[in-house]
Amino acid sequence: MAYFDAASTEPMHPAAREALLTALDAGWADPARLYGAARRARMMLDEARADVADVIGVRPDEVWFTGSGTQAVHLGVLGALRGRRRAGHRLVVGAVEHSSVLQAGALHEREGGTVQAVGVGETGRVDAAEFASALEPGTALACLQSANHEVGTVQPVEEAAAACRAAGVPLLVDAAQSVGRVPLPSGWSLLTASAHKWGGPAGVGVLAIRKGTRWRSPLPEDERGGGRSPGFENVPAAVAAAAALRAVSAESAAEAERLFPLIDMIRTRIPALIPDVQVVGEPRERLPHLVAFSCLYVEGEALLIELDKAGFAVSSGSSCTASTLRPSHVLEAMGVITHGNIRVSLSRGSTAHDVRRFLNVLPDVVARLRSAEGVTA
Repeated sequence: MAYFDAASTEPMHPAAREALLTALDAGWADPARLYGAARRARMMLDEARADVADVIGVRPDEVWFTGSGTQAVHLGVLGALRGRRRAGHRLVVGAVEHSSVLQAGALHEREGGTVQAVGVGETGRVDAAEFASALEPGTALACLQSANHEVGTVQPVEEAAAACRAAGVPLLVDAAQSVGRVPLPSGWSLLTASAHKWGGPAGVGVLAIRKGTRWRSPLPEDERGGGRSPGFENVPAAVAAAAALRAVSAESAAEAERLFPLIDMIRTRIPALIPDVQVVGEPRERLPHLVAFSCLYVEGEALLIELDKAGFAVSSGSSCTASTLRPSHVLEAMGVITHGNIRVSLSRGSTAHDVRRFLNVLPDVVARLRSAEGVTA
Protein backbone atom coordinates (compact mmCIF):
# COMPACT_ATOMS: atom_id res chain seq x y z
CA MET A 1 0.00 0.00 0.00
CA ALA A 2 1.27 3.46 -0.97
CA TYR A 3 0.01 5.81 1.74
CA PHE A 4 -0.97 9.13 0.15
CA ASP A 5 -3.10 10.63 2.95
CA ALA A 6 -0.59 12.39 5.18
CA ALA A 7 -2.80 15.49 5.31
CA SER A 8 -5.29 13.41 7.29
CA THR A 9 -2.67 11.88 9.54
CA GLU A 10 1.05 11.23 9.20
CA PRO A 11 2.27 7.78 10.30
CA MET A 12 3.89 7.99 13.71
CA HIS A 13 7.50 9.12 13.53
CA PRO A 14 10.05 6.67 15.00
CA ALA A 15 11.16 9.41 17.39
CA ALA A 16 7.60 9.70 18.70
CA ARG A 17 7.24 5.96 19.14
CA GLU A 18 10.48 5.73 21.12
CA ALA A 19 9.59 8.73 23.28
CA LEU A 20 6.08 7.42 23.91
CA LEU A 21 7.27 4.03 25.13
CA THR A 22 9.80 5.66 27.45
CA ALA A 23 7.26 8.15 28.78
CA LEU A 24 4.67 5.46 29.44
CA ASP A 25 7.08 4.02 31.99
CA ALA A 26 8.49 7.28 33.37
CA GLY A 27 5.72 9.85 32.94
CA TRP A 28 2.57 8.10 34.12
CA ALA A 29 2.13 9.93 37.44
CA ASP A 30 -0.05 12.96 38.12
CA PRO A 31 2.06 16.02 37.23
CA ALA A 32 0.07 18.14 39.68
CA ARG A 33 1.31 16.20 42.74
CA LEU A 34 4.50 16.66 44.75
CA TYR A 35 6.02 13.20 45.15
CA GLY A 36 8.97 12.05 43.08
CA ALA A 37 7.17 10.27 40.24
CA ALA A 38 4.81 13.24 39.86
CA ARG A 39 7.69 15.74 39.76
CA ARG A 40 9.32 13.62 37.08
CA ALA A 41 6.11 13.67 35.04
CA ARG A 42 5.84 17.45 35.48
CA MET A 43 9.42 17.90 34.30
CA MET A 44 8.74 15.80 31.20
CA LEU A 45 5.58 17.78 30.44
CA ASP A 46 7.37 21.10 30.87
CA GLU A 47 10.22 19.96 28.61
CA ALA A 48 7.72 18.89 25.95
CA ARG A 49 6.01 22.28 26.14
CA ALA A 50 9.36 24.05 25.84
CA ASP A 51 10.31 21.99 22.79
CA VAL A 52 7.03 22.76 21.02
CA ALA A 53 7.33 26.45 21.93
CA ASP A 54 10.83 26.57 20.47
CA VAL A 55 9.65 25.21 17.11
CA ILE A 56 6.62 27.53 17.00
CA GLY A 57 8.69 30.53 18.11
CA VAL A 58 6.96 31.49 21.36
CA ARG A 59 7.58 31.25 25.10
CA PRO A 60 6.85 27.95 26.87
CA ASP A 61 4.19 29.60 29.03
CA GLU A 62 2.34 30.61 25.85
CA VAL A 63 1.82 26.97 24.78
CA TRP A 64 -0.85 24.56 26.01
CA PHE A 65 -1.62 20.97 25.07
CA THR A 66 -5.22 20.09 24.29
CA GLY A 67 -7.10 16.87 23.54
CA SER A 68 -7.00 17.41 19.75
CA GLY A 69 -6.37 19.98 17.07
CA THR A 70 -10.11 20.54 16.78
CA GLN A 71 -10.36 21.23 20.50
CA ALA A 72 -7.46 23.67 20.21
CA VAL A 73 -9.32 25.55 17.46
CA HIS A 74 -12.58 25.63 19.41
CA LEU A 75 -10.84 26.86 22.56
CA GLY A 76 -8.81 29.41 20.62
CA VAL A 77 -11.72 30.87 18.65
CA LEU A 78 -14.38 30.83 21.34
CA GLY A 79 -11.97 31.91 24.09
CA ALA A 80 -10.69 34.88 22.08
CA LEU A 81 -14.24 35.94 21.20
CA ARG A 82 -15.26 35.69 24.84
CA GLY A 83 -12.21 37.60 25.98
CA ARG A 84 -12.97 40.45 23.58
CA ARG A 85 -16.73 40.78 23.99
CA ARG A 86 -16.32 44.47 24.84
CA ALA A 87 -14.52 45.03 21.54
CA GLY A 88 -17.37 43.63 19.47
CA HIS A 89 -19.09 40.51 18.24
CA ARG A 90 -17.79 40.20 14.67
CA LEU A 91 -15.70 37.22 13.59
CA VAL A 92 -13.84 37.35 10.26
CA VAL A 93 -12.74 34.06 8.66
CA GLY A 94 -11.44 32.85 5.34
CA ALA A 95 -14.07 30.99 3.31
CA VAL A 96 -11.87 27.88 3.06
CA GLU A 97 -11.01 27.49 6.74
CA HIS A 98 -11.11 24.03 8.28
CA SER A 99 -14.57 22.93 9.41
CA SER A 100 -13.51 23.27 13.07
CA VAL A 101 -13.14 27.04 12.58
CA LEU A 102 -16.42 27.30 10.70
CA GLN A 103 -18.24 25.24 13.33
CA ALA A 104 -16.94 27.50 16.10
CA GLY A 105 -18.16 30.43 14.02
CA ALA A 106 -21.59 28.82 13.65
CA LEU A 107 -21.84 28.51 17.43
CA HIS A 108 -20.83 32.16 17.75
CA GLU A 109 -23.67 33.08 15.38
CA ARG A 110 -26.20 31.04 17.33
CA GLU A 111 -25.19 32.96 20.43
CA GLY A 112 -25.83 36.31 18.74
CA GLY A 113 -22.52 37.08 17.04
CA THR A 114 -21.85 37.66 13.37
CA VAL A 115 -19.41 35.93 11.03
CA GLN A 116 -18.02 37.37 7.81
CA ALA A 117 -16.36 34.90 5.43
CA VAL A 118 -13.79 36.40 3.08
CA GLY A 119 -13.89 34.73 -0.32
CA VAL A 120 -11.02 33.19 -2.25
CA GLY A 121 -9.89 33.10 -5.85
CA GLU A 122 -9.86 30.04 -8.08
CA THR A 123 -6.61 28.81 -6.52
CA GLY A 124 -8.04 28.97 -3.00
CA ARG A 125 -6.04 31.97 -1.84
CA VAL A 126 -7.60 34.77 0.19
CA ASP A 127 -7.02 38.27 -1.14
CA ALA A 128 -5.07 40.10 1.58
CA ALA A 129 -6.63 43.48 0.73
CA GLU A 130 -10.15 42.03 0.91
CA PHE A 131 -9.31 40.39 4.23
CA ALA A 132 -8.06 43.73 5.57
CA SER A 133 -11.21 45.54 4.44
CA ALA A 134 -13.33 43.04 6.37
CA LEU A 135 -11.74 44.16 9.67
CA GLU A 136 -14.47 46.68 10.39
CA PRO A 137 -15.06 48.28 13.81
CA GLY A 138 -16.56 45.73 16.17
CA THR A 139 -14.39 42.87 14.93
CA ALA A 140 -13.32 40.78 17.90
CA LEU A 141 -11.25 38.14 16.11
CA ALA A 142 -9.97 37.16 12.66
CA CYS A 143 -9.00 33.63 11.56
CA LEU A 144 -6.83 32.65 8.62
CA GLN A 145 -5.25 29.23 8.11
CA SER A 146 -1.57 29.02 7.23
CA ALA A 147 -2.25 26.64 4.32
CA ASN A 148 -5.33 24.89 3.05
CA HIS A 149 -5.93 21.33 4.14
CA GLU A 150 -7.61 20.19 0.90
CA VAL A 151 -5.68 21.88 -1.90
CA GLY A 152 -2.42 22.96 -0.22
CA THR A 153 -2.62 26.66 -1.07
CA VAL A 154 -0.55 28.84 1.27
CA GLN A 155 -2.45 31.85 2.61
CA PRO A 156 -1.13 35.43 2.94
CA VAL A 157 -0.94 35.25 6.73
CA GLU A 158 1.76 37.86 7.27
CA GLU A 159 -0.10 40.46 5.18
CA ALA A 160 -3.31 39.64 7.04
CA ALA A 161 -1.48 39.85 10.36
CA ALA A 162 -0.19 43.33 9.52
CA ALA A 163 -3.74 44.45 8.72
CA CYS A 164 -4.98 42.92 11.97
CA ARG A 165 -2.31 44.76 13.97
CA ALA A 166 -3.31 48.04 12.35
CA ALA A 167 -6.97 47.38 13.19
CA GLY A 168 -6.24 46.18 16.73
CA VAL A 169 -7.72 42.74 16.01
CA PRO A 170 -6.04 39.48 17.12
CA LEU A 171 -5.40 36.89 14.40
CA LEU A 172 -5.83 33.16 14.99
CA VAL A 173 -3.90 30.93 12.60
CA ASP A 174 -4.86 27.29 12.13
CA ALA A 175 -1.43 25.87 11.27
CA ALA A 176 -2.36 22.17 11.40
CA GLN A 177 -1.02 21.48 7.90
CA SER A 178 2.11 23.62 8.26
CA VAL A 179 3.69 22.98 11.66
CA GLY A 180 6.74 20.77 11.25
CA ARG A 181 6.61 20.94 7.44
CA VAL A 182 7.29 24.53 6.38
CA PRO A 183 8.41 27.73 8.16
CA LEU A 184 5.55 29.34 10.05
CA PRO A 185 4.38 32.86 9.22
CA SER A 186 4.80 35.59 11.80
CA GLY A 187 2.49 38.19 13.27
CA TRP A 188 -0.28 35.99 14.66
CA SER A 189 -1.81 36.25 18.14
CA LEU A 190 -3.13 32.69 18.51
CA LEU A 191 -2.05 29.50 16.75
CA THR A 192 -3.44 25.98 16.74
CA ALA A 193 -1.96 22.69 15.56
CA SER A 194 -2.47 18.93 15.77
CA ALA A 195 0.29 16.45 16.63
CA HIS A 196 -0.86 13.55 14.46
CA LYS A 197 -0.44 15.78 11.38
CA TRP A 198 3.34 15.87 11.95
CA GLY A 199 3.85 12.26 13.04
CA GLY A 200 2.99 12.54 16.72
CA PRO A 201 0.26 10.53 18.43
CA ALA A 202 -3.42 11.26 17.91
CA GLY A 203 -5.22 13.04 20.74
CA VAL A 204 -2.74 15.89 21.20
CA GLY A 205 -3.49 19.41 20.03
CA VAL A 206 -1.52 22.61 20.56
CA LEU A 207 -2.92 26.01 21.45
CA ALA A 208 -0.48 28.92 21.54
CA ILE A 209 -1.66 32.29 22.85
CA ARG A 210 0.81 35.16 22.82
CA LYS A 211 1.11 37.34 25.88
CA GLY A 212 -1.13 40.37 25.69
CA THR A 213 -3.87 38.59 23.77
CA ARG A 214 -7.18 38.75 25.59
CA TRP A 215 -8.61 35.26 26.02
CA ARG A 216 -11.13 33.77 28.42
CA SER A 217 -11.94 30.08 28.55
CA PRO A 218 -15.37 29.15 27.19
CA LEU A 219 -15.32 26.06 29.45
CA PRO A 220 -16.04 25.73 33.19
CA GLU A 221 -13.15 26.69 35.41
CA ASP A 222 -10.69 23.94 36.28
CA GLU A 223 -7.62 23.94 38.47
CA ARG A 224 -5.67 22.02 35.85
CA GLY A 225 -4.30 23.14 32.51
CA GLY A 226 -3.66 26.68 33.65
CA GLY A 227 -7.31 27.48 33.04
CA ARG A 228 -6.95 26.92 29.30
CA SER A 229 -7.09 23.18 28.64
CA PRO A 230 -8.72 21.53 31.66
CA GLY A 231 -8.26 17.95 32.78
CA PHE A 232 -5.49 15.47 33.54
CA GLU A 233 -2.65 16.01 31.07
CA ASN A 234 -1.62 13.09 28.86
CA VAL A 235 2.08 13.39 29.61
CA PRO A 236 3.34 10.44 27.50
CA ALA A 237 1.43 11.66 24.44
CA ALA A 238 2.67 15.24 24.87
CA VAL A 239 6.26 13.98 25.19
CA ALA A 240 5.88 11.88 22.03
CA ALA A 241 4.32 14.81 20.17
CA ALA A 242 7.24 17.06 21.07
CA ALA A 243 9.78 14.41 20.08
CA ALA A 244 8.13 13.99 16.68
CA LEU A 245 7.99 17.75 16.15
CA ARG A 246 11.69 18.14 16.93
CA ALA A 247 12.51 15.37 14.47
CA VAL A 248 10.30 16.47 11.57
CA SER A 249 11.33 20.11 11.97
CA ALA A 250 14.97 19.07 11.59
CA GLU A 251 14.05 17.07 8.48
CA SER A 252 11.55 19.54 6.99
CA ALA A 253 13.81 21.39 4.55
CA ALA A 254 15.16 18.17 3.06
CA GLU A 255 11.68 16.62 2.94
CA ALA A 256 10.24 19.67 1.19
CA GLU A 257 13.03 19.55 -1.37
CA ARG A 258 12.31 15.85 -1.96
CA LEU A 259 8.51 16.04 -2.12
CA PHE A 260 7.97 19.27 -4.06
CA PRO A 261 9.13 17.83 -7.42
CA LEU A 262 7.08 14.66 -6.86
CA ILE A 263 3.94 16.76 -6.44
CA ASP A 264 4.98 18.81 -9.48
CA MET A 265 5.16 15.54 -11.42
CA ILE A 266 1.58 14.73 -10.46
CA ARG A 267 0.36 18.26 -11.22
CA THR A 268 1.84 18.28 -14.72
CA ARG A 269 1.34 14.66 -15.77
CA ILE A 270 -2.27 14.05 -14.77
CA PRO A 271 -3.83 16.60 -17.18
CA ALA A 272 -1.66 15.17 -19.95
CA LEU A 273 -2.67 11.58 -19.17
CA ILE A 274 -6.39 12.00 -18.44
CA PRO A 275 -8.94 14.18 -20.24
CA ASP A 276 -11.46 16.31 -18.36
CA VAL A 277 -9.37 16.66 -15.22
CA GLN A 278 -8.80 19.88 -13.28
CA VAL A 279 -5.80 20.24 -10.97
CA VAL A 280 -6.73 22.72 -8.25
CA GLY A 281 -4.84 24.98 -5.87
CA GLU A 282 -1.81 27.24 -6.18
CA PRO A 283 0.89 25.73 -8.43
CA ARG A 284 3.82 27.30 -6.54
CA GLU A 285 2.63 29.00 -3.34
CA ARG A 286 1.62 25.67 -1.82
CA LEU A 287 2.57 22.99 0.65
CA PRO A 288 5.32 20.72 -0.70
CA HIS A 289 3.51 17.42 -0.16
CA LEU A 290 -0.10 18.00 -1.28
CA VAL A 291 -2.04 18.18 -4.55
CA ALA A 292 -5.73 17.87 -5.39
CA PHE A 293 -7.48 17.27 -8.70
CA SER A 294 -11.05 16.62 -9.86
CA CYS A 295 -12.22 14.18 -12.53
CA LEU A 296 -15.44 14.80 -14.42
CA TYR A 297 -17.86 11.90 -14.96
CA VAL A 298 -16.44 9.85 -12.06
CA GLU A 299 -18.01 9.25 -8.67
CA GLY A 300 -15.54 10.22 -5.95
CA GLU A 301 -16.32 7.25 -3.73
CA ALA A 302 -15.91 4.79 -6.60
CA LEU A 303 -12.55 6.35 -7.47
CA LEU A 304 -11.33 6.05 -3.88
CA ILE A 305 -12.40 2.40 -3.70
CA GLU A 306 -10.73 1.46 -6.98
CA LEU A 307 -7.51 3.22 -6.03
CA ASP A 308 -7.55 1.43 -2.69
CA LYS A 309 -7.85 -1.89 -4.55
CA ALA A 310 -4.87 -0.84 -6.66
CA GLY A 311 -2.82 -0.16 -3.53
CA PHE A 312 -3.18 3.59 -2.97
CA ALA A 313 -4.63 5.27 0.11
CA VAL A 314 -5.95 8.68 -0.94
CA SER A 315 -8.72 10.97 0.29
CA SER A 316 -11.33 13.21 -1.29
CA GLY A 317 -13.27 16.41 -0.82
CA SER A 318 -15.85 15.33 -3.37
CA SER A 319 -19.60 15.22 -2.86
CA CYS A 320 -19.55 11.49 -3.53
CA THR A 321 -17.63 10.05 -0.61
CA ALA A 322 -18.81 7.95 2.26
CA SER A 323 -18.18 10.69 4.81
CA THR A 324 -20.28 13.49 3.34
CA LEU A 325 -23.36 14.08 1.23
CA ARG A 326 -22.40 17.52 -0.04
CA PRO A 327 -19.47 18.97 -1.98
CA SER A 328 -16.41 20.26 -0.20
CA HIS A 329 -16.93 23.81 1.02
CA VAL A 330 -13.34 24.51 -0.02
CA LEU A 331 -13.88 23.49 -3.64
CA GLU A 332 -17.23 25.28 -3.73
CA ALA A 333 -15.66 28.51 -2.47
CA MET A 334 -12.96 28.23 -5.14
CA GLY A 335 -15.55 27.74 -7.88
CA VAL A 336 -13.80 24.66 -9.28
CA ILE A 337 -14.99 21.18 -10.19
CA THR A 338 -16.12 19.27 -7.09
CA HIS A 339 -16.95 16.00 -8.82
CA GLY A 340 -14.54 13.08 -8.54
CA ASN A 341 -12.10 14.98 -6.36
CA ILE A 342 -8.90 13.31 -5.14
CA ARG A 343 -6.37 14.66 -2.65
CA VAL A 344 -2.87 13.18 -2.74
CA SER A 345 -0.73 14.09 0.27
CA LEU A 346 2.65 12.38 0.39
CA SER A 347 4.02 11.08 3.67
CA ARG A 348 7.54 10.63 4.97
CA GLY A 349 7.61 7.13 3.43
CA SER A 350 6.36 8.12 -0.03
CA THR A 351 8.80 7.47 -2.87
CA ALA A 352 9.23 8.48 -6.50
CA HIS A 353 8.45 4.86 -7.42
CA ASP A 354 5.09 5.15 -5.62
CA VAL A 355 4.26 8.32 -7.54
CA ARG A 356 5.22 6.86 -10.91
CA ARG A 357 3.15 3.75 -10.20
CA PHE A 358 0.20 5.96 -9.24
CA LEU A 359 0.48 7.84 -12.53
CA ASN A 360 0.58 4.54 -14.41
CA VAL A 361 -2.49 3.16 -12.65
CA LEU A 362 -4.75 6.22 -12.42
CA PRO A 363 -5.62 6.70 -16.14
CA ASP A 364 -6.92 3.14 -16.47
CA VAL A 365 -8.93 3.41 -13.25
CA VAL A 366 -10.60 6.62 -14.43
CA ALA A 367 -11.25 5.20 -17.90
CA ARG A 368 -12.87 2.04 -16.52
CA LEU A 369 -15.12 4.00 -14.17
CA ARG A 370 -16.16 6.38 -16.93
CA SER A 371 -16.86 3.47 -19.25
CA ALA A 372 -19.04 1.86 -16.61
CA GLU A 373 -21.07 5.09 -16.54
CA GLY A 374 -21.37 5.09 -20.31
CA VAL A 375 -18.84 7.90 -20.81
CA THR A 376 -16.33 7.34 -23.62
CA ALA A 377 -13.44 9.45 -24.79
